[in-house]
Amino acid sequence: MSDDEQRPINDNRADELVKSLRVSFNSGKTRSYAWRAFQLKGIIRMIDEKEEEIMNALHADLSKPRLESFVHEISLAKSTCSLALKELQQWMKPEKVSSILTAFPSSAEILPEPLGVVLIISAWNYPFLLAIDPVIGAIAAGNVVVLKPSEIAPSTSALFARLLPKYVDNSCIKVVEGTVPETTALLEQKWDKILYTGNAKVGRIIMAAAAKHLTPVVLELGGKCPVVVDSNVDLKVASKRIVVGKWGSNNGQACIAPDYIITTKSFAPQLVDALKISLKSFYGENPMQSEDLSRVVNSNHFARIIRFLDDEKISGKIIHGGERDEKLLKIAPTLLLDVPDDSLIMQEEIFGPLLPIVTVDNIEESIDMINSKPKPLSAYLFTKNKKLEEKFVRAVSAGGLLINDTIMHFANPNLPFGGVGESGIGAYHGKFSFDAFSHRKAVLHRSFGGEVSARYPPYTAQKQKFLRALLSGDIIGVILAIIGFPRS
Repeated sequence: MSDDEQRPINDNRADELVKSLRVSFNSGKTRSYAWRAFQLKGIIRMIDEKEEEIMNALHADLSKPRLESFVHEISLAKSTCSLALKELQQWMKPEKVSSILTAFPSSAEILPEPLGVVLIISAWNYPFLLAIDPVIGAIAAGNVVVLKPSEIAPSTSALFARLLPKYVDNSCIKVVEGTVPETTALLEQKWDKILYTGNAKVGRIIMAAAAKHLTPVVLELGGKCPVVVDSNVDLKVASKRIVVGKWGSNNGQACIAPDYIITTKSFAPQLVDALKISLKSFYGENPMQSEDLSRVVNSNHFARIIRFLDDEKISGKIIHGGERDEKLLKIAPTLLLDVPDDSLIMQEEIFGPLLPIVTVDNIEESIDMINSKPKPLSAYLFTKNKKLEEKFVRAVSAGGLLINDTIMHFANPNLPFGGVGESGIGAYHGKFSFDAFSHRKAVLHRSFGGEVSARYPPYTAQKQKFLRALLSGDIIGVILAIIGFPRS
């Protein structure tokens, strides 16, 4: 990277950056299949050649376990890129659609075209995957891209700034590091699309900045993802899947991690015992020493999570865990039972290793409870009851639903990943990423034949009869109007 590129971004440099990228886009080179494929191959090569450096960066930022780094970030990123490379020619093809009788003879198609210059602002909790995944989609769609990695994961941010320009076209794909001033300077510019992953507070700032230029956005936010556990389940399997979805997902620091459990009062003791057994099995007697748990990302987030634990309204509600080590930024996996709805932990997204359990008399009450809150990014149900499953799928509005497991829907490239309401706007993953960064351009092709004089003034009574019949699909009426016979 040149010394000029390493200088902090201010308003003037951000303006120059966008102008230079727009020149690159207007050259037309990003529109070709060859250019797009070359960039995607470069990203795959970067992942293969620099896997160890990526893992080291993730460990430096989050103490993320190596296997978790590979499974949840590196392998998913490579799969995303490989899928895009495999399907790209098909995705780029115009989609033929039916034409209309009034335009006969003609043909119609929908042509995907790149939007232009796009900005991607990524998150710190999965700092590799959540940065490179949307970049892959934007490149596949033929755009030029600025990636702004999260400064809260500085090692991964620096890794992108150092490595990505070596593997892709640096005249079209840029990495900008920095904090709030740099992000603010970027947001002052006119973009053709912005994708942001983070929280709703910053999401509102992003959307307000985009609105000044009428720039469309994809906002991947979050919220409180509920887990409903019916008594009619395989409890051993359910508890393992809840535990790994919560604490095996960056120690709860994931937008789709289970945020709270809803179960019945009568079933809660059995569920709690099963969760404790799974926690002990996965992370040992002393989870604070487990190498299979990430740490809290920094002291600010540590203090935020401790504020939940120290809330007077949940005094006496901790039934497992609760240990903390501020120096190591570690908090043990913690279960809480029957926390009040007005407690801090139930009013804010937890984004950490705490899992409250709330109880109801009847499991179907859980649906009303979920729907009384802002729409979550994900919602989970464990049950063997098909009627309950059908009702849950039909009645609960969330970005995505998963039955009898947690977080696995995120890994399916054939499903869109995105929120609804407070949990986000728009979606991506797989073909949905290509679509998110494309404009579906409508094209109608006609020759100079097929002239119909009735479309032109003056509009005589006979022309009006003809047009009315034609637009109504009345073939007999069309024939009668042409030969001048009145309809009886």
